[in-house]
This record gives sequence, structure tokens and C-alpha cells, in this order.
Amino acid sequence: MTATTDQVAAPATEPDAPPSRQRAEAAALTELLRPVAGRIRVAQVLGALGAAAGLVPFVALAGLADALLAPGPVDRSAVEAAVWLVIAGPGARAGLTGLALAITHVADVRLQAVLRRRMTAHLGRVPLGWFSERSSGLVRKAAQDDVHDLHQVVAHHPVEWVAAWVLPLAGVGYLAWLDWRLALLALVTVPFYAAAYAWMMRGYAAKVDQMAAGNARISSAVVEFVSGIAVVKTFGQARRAHRGYTEAARDFGRFYAEWVGPMLRVEAFAAMALSAPVVLLVSCAGVLWFVDAGWVTPVEAMTGVLVSLVVPTTITALGFGASNRRTAAAAARRIHELLDTPVLPVPDTPRVPSGHRVEFDGVRFAYPGGGEVLRGIDLDCPEGTVTALVGPSGAGKSTLATLVARFHDVTGGAVRIGGVDVREIAPEVLYRHVGFVLQDVQLVHGSIADNVRLGRPDAPDEELHAACRAARIHERVLALPRGYDSVVGEDALLSGGEAQRVSIARALLADTPVLVLDEATAFADPESEADIQDALSELARGRTVIVVAHRLSTVTGADRIAVVDGGVVRETGTHTELLARGGRYAAMWTAHRVGEELS
Repeated sequence: MTATTDQVAAPATEPDAPPSRQRAEAAALTELLRPVAGRIRVAQVLGALGAAAGLVPFVALAGLADALLAPGPVDRSAVEAAVWLVIAGPGARAGLTGLALAITHVADVRLQAVLRRRMTAHLGRVPLGWFSERSSGLVRKAAQDDVHDLHQVVAHHPVEWVAAWVLPLAGVGYLAWLDWRLALLALVTVPFYAAAYAWMMRGYAAKVDQMAAGNARISSAVVEFVSGIAVVKTFGQARRAHRGYTEAARDFGRFYAEWVGPMLRVEAFAAMALSAPVVLLVSCAGVLWFVDAGWVTPVEAMTGVLVSLVVPTTITALGFGASNRRTAAAAARRIHELLDTPVLPVPDTPRVPSGHRVEFDGVRFAYPGGGEVLRGIDLDCPEGTVTALVGPSGAGKSTLATLVARFHDVTGGAVRIGGVDVREIAPEVLYRHVGFVLQDVQLVHGSIADNVRLGRPDAPDEELHAACRAARIHERVLALPRGYDSVVGEDALLSGGEAQRVSIARALLADTPVLVLDEATAFADPESEADIQDALSELARGRTVIVVAHRLSTVTGADRIAVVDGGVVRETGTHTELLARGGRYAAMWTAHRVGEELS
């Protein structure tokens, strides 16, 4: 009964989850399987016929025994018919089951393609801010792991589940037709298995929660030790730091042993109750009694013993099937939640911007379930100018800038480009007008050329190279093993500054008239920062640029500087004007200069 220990290792198969969650997961699974439901039903019919064909040899053997033991000459035709049935039964079962599994595997491939296409299409309409708020692992898990978790419940479970029910029911039904006592005898060990299984599942949810907490404690201890290893070793505290991991692992091992130890002993008893030797011993003892009492014939007794050996194998298959279905249901719920993510509203009658002026008009914004991040911001960014947003961390600078590219929709007021509210611009038109270079550089797994051409896939090589020269990355790309054909992460291993310049080249090639730069030099070393600043200067020429800056020295030449703090604009003006006022910006500049001198 290995299904039990597998369940211990897989909390996703938790059997006693809240009923509301179980219903939600079951409904999500049913909805996701709808595109292939017809194929699955056809496969189940074939699987049921195949399972029933598996009973034919037992019936044929009983007929063969009757023909051989009958008084008088042996009926040759009856013997031949029985032999052919013994051969044909397994053949028919293999053929029908194989065809059923082929159908479900084709259905599985089709369903995976359908779901991944649905997810790709849906996520393409989700606000960009949704991705910045979530780990890419969440999307990867849904698109790969969760979709893969549906494999068993589509490709195997429907056929095997039907067979696991049809074969024992048909077998017990046949025994009941021979004699009801034989039917009861075939099931006599099942209650012992069921009782042991019920005992093992007591408090399963609480134990799984404890196991998850123990794993989390171990993971936390490992992360703390590794992330602080330099400091720990410097101060000679490696042994003490390692002690935290040792204690967490020891506590988890003690808990797991106390939980699983008794369960394994009961599991051994349960497995024994369904083992072939025990079932054979019980069946033989029972049929001897039945034959001696004159209730059944020896041939019927033999048939009863053979059929009894089939029942345990199907019961364990049902246990595995139930576990797989629970895992698939949990995965289906996560996929369903992803597909239910609200999409970016698209205007029924989209408008096209007239010019590239950017205006923030009474902009208010709050993240779902949180307080207001921006509270009534008014800011004008004339066409062809550079506007810098400065302020302390958490002031709302990045949030304000990304509203231009519609990472989120405002909760109050409006953001306009060329006099048109960004919510009234079709997304594909908006992203032809607005480009962005973020501090968190995102390069796709592909060649350098593919990464730079993301905004303009049909751009000729001459323009591609020109953009990379302007971004101060052309020479570095030529030095790679395959030049522009080098693949990111394989033979194109780039530093953070180099990856940032690739993203700048991408923005240059896209040639959008409005540009958002969000702390593009935040993590660059001094040499890379100089190259990035040169590239950004080239990129900003002739465009309406909004810069989120963390180093004030990089934006002293901006046409306008807006000091954002607490979700509102506190001051605006040029660098010289703001210093003359002696306000917040002047204080920030003084602190910045002191910090530079100390460093």
C-alpha cells in the first residue's frame, strides 16, 4: 500500500481539505477538462469493455473444467471454445485498453496545448503591473507544473478508474450468480484494509501543516546560513549558525518519525490484508468449507478463488487514482485562478494620441487591498522634455511612472498622452507610443538580436547594429562567440550593466516617442553606469522622457524635476530653481553630496 506514503510526501493530495475548497477544485477540474470530455467518455467505454473482457478467461476456465470433468467422452468443441476464449479474453482486453489509453493520451496532448494557448492569450491581456507584483515562478508553475499535473487524470486515470470498478464489480457479480457466498468470500479481507486506511488518515491535514512548517523552518535556516556566510565566518560563528539548521532538521526528523513510524506498521498490516498469499489462503479455506457443505461445486470453488485474487489489485489502483485526482484538482484550481485574472479593459472606440505630451491630472492610485499610494498628483510633461521624479524610497515615483505605460489603471483622475486618456488608447497603439527601460532588466531566452528586435521584429540588421552602437553595447556583442546570434544564458553571459544596455538598444530600435526610465542605473557599477548614462542620453534625444532617479547627480540637467513624497508632488522646478528654494530637494541634494564625498 505505497499510496499512503506517497500521500505523506505530497500535501497537494490532502484528502480532508475544507469542503468548499474541494468543491471549487472539482468544479475547476471539470471546467478545464471540458474540451476533451467527449474523448475521455469514449475511452472510458472502451476501457470498461476491456476490463469486462479480462473476466472472460476465468469464465472460460470454469467452462473448460466442466467439460473435462463431465462424465463420458470429452466434448472436444467445448474444450476448443474454452481455450480460444482464454486466449481471446486477454487479447481483447489489451487491444481495447490500449486503444482507450491512446485516445486519452491524444486528449492529454490536445488539452495541454489548449490550456497553454489559453494562458498565453489571457496573460497577453493582463496589466503589466500584475507581472511585476508576482514571481515569474507562479506563471511557470501554472503553465508547466500544474498543466503537467493534469496528465495522469486525463491520460491514465479515466481508463484505469473505470477498469478498477468494472472488473471487481463484474467479478463479484459473476460469483454472486454462481453463489452469493462466493461473492462475500471475495470481499472478506477488504474491510480490514479499509479500517487500517481510515486509521492512518486521522488528523492528516494537521500533520501535513506541521510537515510544511518544518520544511519552511529548514529552508529558512539554510537561506539565513548561506546568505550570511561571509559575515558568520568572519566573526568565527559558523558553528553557531550551523546549529540552527541542525536543530531544525533534528526536530523535523523527530516529528516525521513519530508520525510515519506507527503508520508504516499499520500500512504493513493493511497491505498484508490485500496480498495475494493472504487472499489465496482465505479463499481456499472458505471454498473448502463451501464444497464440504455442498453449497458449491469444485469447479465453482476454483472460479471463486481465481476471481478473488483480482479484487485487491483493483482496490489499490483506486487508491492511487483518488490521489492523482486530488493533485489534479488542486492544479486545476490554480490554473483556473490564473485564467480568472482580470484583464486590461480595452476601449470599444479607441482613440489615437495627437502628439506626445504626457499629463497627470489629479492622479490617484491604490493597489488592490491596500491604501492609496498616489493622492491627487498633477504634473505636466511637455513634448520633447525630460521630467525627473525624485524622492525617498516608497514615495510612489515608480508607480507614477509606470501608469504612463498602463501597468495599472488609475483609481482616480487620468493619465493622458497627446491629450488622450491612456485608457482610451488601444494597447497595441499605446505600446507603439510608450517604451520603458526598468531597473529590473528582462531578457528573454533567445539571441541578442531577438532580444533587441522585440519591439520591431522586422527591423533590418543595419538599424539593429545602429541601435546597439548608440547603446554602447555593439562591441561587446561582437566579442561574443556567435555575435548577435549568441543566446542569452548560454554563450551570451552578460553583466547587469551589459544587459541594461541591451534593453536600452531595444528601446532605441522600437523608437517610441514617449520613454519611461525607472532607475535604469540602480545596480550598475561605476564603469557600466557611465556607459549606460551615455546610452540613455542618446535614447532621450527628441523624446518625451520621464526618469525615476535614485541618484540626484544623474538628473541635474533635466528640464523639470518633481519631488514626490508620500504620494504627492511636493516641489517642481529645475535643479537650480529647487536649490534656490531651499526646500526638500535642497536637503536631498545636500545629503546626496555628503554621501558621495564619504564614499
